[in-house]
This record gives sequence, C-alpha cells and structure tokens, in this order.
Amino acid sequence: MSEPQALDRALEAALFAAEDALTIDQIASHLGDADKGELRAALARLTDFYAPRGIHLVERGKRWHFQTAPDCAHLLRKEKESLRKLSRAATEVLAIIAYHEPVSRAEIESIRGVQTSGGTLDVLMEAGWVKPAGRREVPGRPVIYATTPEFLRHFGLESRRDLPGIDELRATGMLDPVEDAFEAEMSAAEEGSVAEDMSGEA
Repeated sequence: MSEPQALDRALEAALFAAEDALTIDQIASHLGDADKGELRAALARLTDFYAPRGIHLVERGKRWHFQTAPDCAHLLRKEKESLRKLSRAATEVLAIIAYHEPVSRAEIESIRGVQTSGGTLDVLMEAGWVKPAGRREVPGRPVIYATTPEFLRHFGLESRRDLPGIDELRATGMLDPVEDAFEAEMSAAEEGSVAEDMSGEA
C-alpha cells in the first residue's frame, strides 16, 4: 500500500472514531505527529472522495468532521429531533452572543432591554452552542460568553464571518453595538467608584 493511501486510511479512521471535530494539530497528534502539509493534502483527497457520497468531510471553524450529505439529511430526521425548540429569549440571546461575542450577561441585557435568566444561558450551554470565555477586565470581572465550534457545525457555518446580514441588521437598528452596553457598564462602575471615594473623604 502506498504512503498516501496509508495516511488517507489512518486519517479517515481517526475522524470517524473521534467524538468531536478535530483541528489539524489534534489530527497530527492522533496520527503520531504526522506532517501537517501531508495531512492537508490527505484532507483534500478525502474531501473530494466523499463529495458525491452520502457523507461529506467538512471543515467548520478550522475543525474537521464527517457529516451527512445535505440531500440525505431528511432521511435522518425521524431518528433525532433537534434540541427542543428554543424560546424567543434563548434565540435572542444566542443571536446577540453570535454577533457580538464575547459579551457579558449585563451587556446581553442592555442590548435586549430586559433581564436574562440564568436558565436561558444554561439551555444554550447545555446545547453546546455557548460557553464561558473568560472574564471582562472591568470592576466585578463579569463572565463573558462566546459561541462554540458545535454552534458553527450545527448551523453549517465555517466561521462567524458566515453569519447572515450583520451589517443589514445594524443598519435597521435591530442590533445595537455592544460597545454602548460596555460603555454604560464602565460608566456605572466609575460612578460607583467615585461615590465610594467621596464617602471615604466624608
């Protein structure tokens, strides 16, 4: 068996057995630190090989995995329903995070104009579409949230650049820039700090 064929078979097996989509670095590690240039060539060969078949090899968010061919997806709908239908609140929160990430809960609430329950964020995290992405370096250090590779994979996006119509939505005023919410949070924090200083001087 030629070396390219052996690499293709090993790559195919690694991707098939993986529970999650894999980056080039992860694939290389799985295959004993394989050469990344050779891996990219093998991925291209397998992508072409599977293009006319019932499953496709695709890259989403710089991660590779097998997925059902779009024209065969209807055959599997009876097997698994999508996650329970998202509430309007969860849909709004997911859209805000996707377009403005990373954002804090306070910033989400400022954009929506209403409070966001912890349960809404929990639903999105349980779905695997949203994750904590650190803390904002402002007083109180609030947790900030971002979307995940699973979010990209579920909605068939290669990256967040493929999200539809952000400029159009901003033009209509339906999505306010998160910077306004961030500045409001900073102003509130500064006012609180000044009030504490004045209290100390008194």
